[in-house]
Amino acid sequence: PFLAIGEMLKKRGHSVTCAFPAQFEALVSDTGLQFESLGSKFIELLSSDTGKAAMGGGARGLRKILAIIRLARRQKPSSREMIQRQDEIITKLKPDRIIHNGKAMVPLMWEVDHEQCTLCVSPVPYLHYVKGHTHVAFNSNYGEFLNKYTFKIADWGLIKTVISSARWLGKKKLSKKEVKKALRRHKIIYTISPSLFSRPPYWPKNMQVLGYQEREKATNWSPDPDLEAFIAAHDKILFVTFGSMLNPDPEVKTRIILDVLQDQHIPAIINTAAGGLIQPRGYRNELVYFVSSIPYDWILPRVYAAMHHGGSGTTHLAIKYGCPTMIIPHIIDQFVWNKMIFEAGIGPLGIQIGKINQRNIAPKIMELMHSQNFFEKTKAISDVMLRENFEEEIYQAVINSV
Repeated sequence: PFLAIGEMLKKRGHSVTCAFPAQFEALVSDTGLQFESLGSKFIELLSSDTGKAAMGGGARGLRKILAIIRLARRQKPSSREMIQRQDEIITKLKPDRIIHNGKAMVPLMWEVDHEQCTLCVSPVPYLHYVKGHTHVAFNSNYGEFLNKYTFKIADWGLIKTVISSARWLGKKKLSKKEVKKALRRHKIIYTISPSLFSRPPYWPKNMQVLGYQEREKATNWSPDPDLEAFIAAHDKILFVTFGSMLNPDPEVKTRIILDVLQDQHIPAIINTAAGGLIQPRGYRNELVYFVSSIPYDWILPRVYAAMHHGGSGTTHLAIKYGCPTMIIPHIIDQFVWNKMIFEAGIGPLGIQIGKINQRNIAPKIMELMHSQNFFEKTKAISDVMLRENFEEEIYQAVINSV
């Protein structure tokens, strides 16, 4: 959502700088927004074998636990690099407002002395208390008392990290009370469709749910004629992508899906993207078309259903364009989206990436492609999402105090 909000602010005459990991510089440059690098170490760590094993893939049991421990140990240099860069960029730019995600520590330090000049944007639900749910990191339901406690645990960890980060940067000493106050008062926007996640009436007024923010349509891209011919030749196409998610066994995962598609005669477009899916060497099948990248706003209106990793943006776009959806979750919030999609009646409950096999995924894909209930429910929610427009509310949240 950050690029979409940045583009909106630029159109309204504001100067916008995006501080992202170095790997996203080209993406930001395409928008015409200014770019500042947060370094490359964080994304490199996630792309490493350790990162792949910890964030889903085929790692299970002890191997996954060890991978998570190794990732945590190796994360310190990348986290410090990002914190240092955030501080340097804020010092250099002297911004009027900072729009940030929940993982950025320095904006919360800045909020202590710049009341309501920061805006936390979250494309994932359950970072703040909602009855009947745990914090997104826990993804469960332990009963009301323990559910509330998971949010307190998350806040405690965040406050502790902000204080220690300020100490490491050599900033003035921050008290727990100061950081907690900043955390409670700063503005928070969930960029999630209210048709999927409605705002609890007991939330304070500085916390809002203001819909999915879609970027400008793709303009510098045109489809290959063979792709257009494939789409014209087939009905009820399944779109498959794992987006930026990686796993240790991409060919194994891809072949599982290909075998089901072949057995059930389902035409599909498979987006290999970051490499979580790959085209097996020498593989040819007239029912399957591989692409290495494709604009979702172009392909989703042209297919029947989608099977993907469960990123917030991909989930919203698939539903917005009327595609029954099944999620193959890899990490944290994707398990929440999986459950949310299933409970909304938009698609079957997906299977996490490390546990899929031909036997358990085949009936799920068949249900996804042939359930009239999924199609009708998706269409109803799509109609609502297509009418949503929260641009003015987001703009006012950025420029005004609560």
